[in-house]
Amino acid sequence: MSSRPVLFVTRELPALAQRRLEALTEVEVRQHRQITAIGRSDLLQAVASADGLLCMLSDKIDNELLQAANPLLKVISTCSVGYDHVDTDLVKQRGLKLGYTPNVLTDATADTTVLLALMASRRAKEALDIVHSGRGGGFSLSTGLGTQFTDKTLGIVGFGRIGCATAHRLAPFGFSQVLYTASQPHPDRASPLHAQHVTLDHLLTHSDLVCICCPLNPQTANMFNNQAFALMKPSAILVNTARGAIVNQDDLLHALESGRIAAAGLDVTVPEPLPAEHPLVRHPRCVVLPHIGSATEETRNAMANLAVDNALAGIFGRPLKAEVQL
Repeated sequence: MSSRPVLFVTRELPALAQRRLEALTEVEVRQHRQITAIGRSDLLQAVASADGLLCMLSDKIDNELLQAANPLLKVISTCSVGYDHVDTDLVKQRGLKLGYTPNVLTDATADTTVLLALMASRRAKEALDIVHSGRGGGFSLSTGLGTQFTDKTLGIVGFGRIGCATAHRLAPFGFSQVLYTASQPHPDRASPLHAQHVTLDHLLTHSDLVCICCPLNPQTANMFNNQAFALMKPSAILVNTARGAIVNQDDLLHALESGRIAAAGLDVTVPEPLPAEHPLVRHPRCVVLPHIGSATEETRNAMANLAVDNALAGIFGRPLKAEVQL
């Protein structure tokens, strides 16, 4: 039996990071070698002998898991920038290190936000449906018309790394004004964009494109509900690449069907993925992607490698490269 510490990994990693994982000699790697999520009972069984756990957003780190965990468990390393799936209070009580993967997915997620904004504004879903169904009647001057961003107002909800990167990508499309919300003003980030720090109500009332880039926490959960949609312009577009639970999906559907807002683009939903028959998936003015925000070769390998680095550091008592301060 191996005397090396055990690192349990809950998912198959991208190819480059997976090869590195398999070549590790300082730990015994055990892994759920599938692209789909590990079953709960299998995870509880696996964590009982783990010195380190490398997990994904789909793996709930709660009291049940920590009770089942090896008493010698030292570190939880999540392959994500968000950690709302982790009960941080309990992790702190156990004296565990918590690693995450900030910075490396900023560009890819901001790119996806722009993708969804353009698809929603130019009615790309409806256009693709015409092509795939063969219903097109040729070029038309008056049907299928979307909208452009020239002289419009951009609203960024959450002005951290991803929110700022999103604003920099979208500004050249011709927005005349950039508004943002954050817990406090960020003049250094805002100055190059001439962006204004405003209240959420002000942003919703004045913005033509609203991009959700904030973390999920008790303050932001269900933030976009009937009350929020009532403040938005009927021509407004909503894009969410943050976390699905920030948007009340029933209220979003009502806003789309009633014409309260014009369109939406979602990379994150509850659950993920949404069932094919879900009304938002079927709605012609709602573009839904299966959480591909960070899904590039470069970014996913960087995330996985950083998660491995954090796990190894925690197991061997070294400082984590990216540690959540609990």
